[in-house]
Amino acid sequence: MNSAVLPTPTFAWRKALLALAAVELILLALFSDTAQAMVGIWWRSETFNHAFLVPPITLWLIWEKRHFLARHVPQPLPWLAIPFAGLALAWLLGEMVAVNVVTQFALVAMLVLAVPMLIGAAATKEIVFPLAFLFFAVPFGEFVMPTLMEWTATFTVLGLRATGIPVYQEGLHFVIPSGRWSVVEACSGVRYLIASIVVGTLYAYLNYTSLMRRLLFVSVAILVPLAANWVRAYIIVMLGHLSGNELATGADHLIYGWVFFGIVMLIMFAIGLRWREAETTLPPLTTNESARLEAVHPPWPMLATILVLLLAIAPRSVLWTIESGPQLPAPRLDSGTLVAAGWQQESMPLTPWQPAYGNPSAILDTAFTRGGQRVGVFIAYYRQQNHERKLISSSNALVKSADKQWAQIGQGTQPVSISGQSVQMRTATLRNLAAEAQRYQIWHAYWIGGRWVASDIQGKLWLAWHKLSGQGDDSAAVFVYATESQANQALPAFLAEAGGALERLMLAAQAQR
Repeated sequence: MNSAVLPTPTFAWRKALLALAAVELILLALFSDTAQAMVGIWWRSETFNHAFLVPPITLWLIWEKRHFLARHVPQPLPWLAIPFAGLALAWLLGEMVAVNVVTQFALVAMLVLAVPMLIGAAATKEIVFPLAFLFFAVPFGEFVMPTLMEWTATFTVLGLRATGIPVYQEGLHFVIPSGRWSVVEACSGVRYLIASIVVGTLYAYLNYTSLMRRLLFVSVAILVPLAANWVRAYIIVMLGHLSGNELATGADHLIYGWVFFGIVMLIMFAIGLRWREAETTLPPLTTNESARLEAVHPPWPMLATILVLLLAIAPRSVLWTIESGPQLPAPRLDSGTLVAAGWQQESMPLTPWQPAYGNPSAILDTAFTRGGQRVGVFIAYYRQQNHERKLISSSNALVKSADKQWAQIGQGTQPVSISGQSVQMRTATLRNLAAEAQRYQIWHAYWIGGRWVASDIQGKLWLAWHKLSGQGDDSAAVFVYATESQANQALPAFLAEAGGALERLMLAAQAQR
C-alpha cells in the first residue's frame, strides 16, 4: 500500500533552478542601468514606492507554489529564444530613444520569459500570476495623469455647482467666492489608482479562484479609487470654502486624501470578503509517483541558457557600437538666420515664459516684429540624447501644473505648411496668472533630422530610425507664439515666410560637429 507524501524538489529541479538563478542574475547585471533606473524611480516617486514590495511578493508567491512546481519535470523550451530576441530588440530601440518604460518593460519581460525557457510551459503555468505580478515593478501609468486631472476638475466643478456654489473654470483652474483652486499632479488620484490596482490584483488572486470573480474585483479596484478621488477633491474644496480657507488648503489636504482613500479601500476589501472562495488544495502524491519524478533526468538546460545569454549580450553590443563615437560639442543657434520677409529681431524675448523642457543642448529664446505684429520663438535643441537629456519625455511640458505664474487653459491642433511640408502643429493657450489679460497662443512641433512631426510616437520612431541608420539624433522642439489677439494672423504669416529660415537654422546647427 502506497503512503501519501508531499512533493519535494527533485535533482532535476535543483539543476534547473541553479541555471535559472544564474541566468536571472546575469540578465540583471547586463541591464543593470535599466534596473537601477527603475529602483531610482521607486525611491524618488511616492507614486511608485510600493514597487519595492513587488519583487519579494513575487518570490513569496512562487515559494507558496513550490509543491505544485515539484509535481512537474522541468523541460527547457529553447524555441522561446524567438520572442526573447524580440524583447532584446525592443530594449535596444527603447534605449536608443531613451524611453524608460520600453526598456524597463523589456527587461522585466526578459526576466519572466527566461523562466519557461529553462523550466518549461507546464511548470510555468503554475506560477503565471506571480510572474505577471512582477510587471507591477515597472513604474508605469503616470501618462494618464493629465486625463485624471481633467476628470477631477470637471467632477469638482459639477459638484460645487450642484451644491449651489458659483464657479468660474478655465481648464484645471477654477474660482469660487471664497478663493482660487487648481488641480495639480498630486490631486490627479493617479497614486490612489495605481496603488489600488496593485493591491486589488493581489487581493483578488489570494481570495478568489474563479477568473470571473478576480476580473470583477480588479475592475472594482480601478473604478473605486477614481470615484473616491473625485469625492475627495470635492470634499477638500468644500472644507476650505466652509472654513474660510482655514482647513484643507495646505499639505494637510493630502493627508486627508490618504486617510479617506484608506477608509474606502478597507470598505472595499471588507465587502470583497463576502464572496471569498476556498483555496485550491494540493492532493498528496503516492510514494510511487514521488519515486517516478525522482527517477526522471531531463537534459541540462544548456542550450536555452546559452541562447538567453547570447541574445541578451547582442543589444548591449549594438548599443555600444552606435554610441562609441566622440562627444559632440553643443550646437550654436544663430537667431539672425530667422530674419526674413521683413521680420526684424527684437532685443528681448516676447515674454519671460519658457517651456519646461529639461536639459537641452542649446536653446534660442527671441522675438520678431513686423508692422506691429510680434511673434516669440523658442527652440530647445537636443543632441546625443540619453535618459537625462531627451527631446520627447513625459516630464517635458509647456507649463508645469504647479507653476505659480503661468497656466495652460486650452489645447488643440493647427495645420500649417513649413518649407513645403504639411504638419499638424499642436496648439495651446497660456494665461499669465499675475495679469489676467495676458494670454498667448502657442504653436509647437518637433524637428527631427529634417522632418517636422507633432506626434510623440512618430517622433520617437523617427529618432530611432535616425540613430540606427547612423544619422545621429539631432532634433529640436520649436515653439512660436503670440498674444491671443494677434495669433491668428501673426503665427501663420511668420511660419509661411520664415519657415524656410527655421529649417536652415536647424540644418546649420546639425552640421556643427
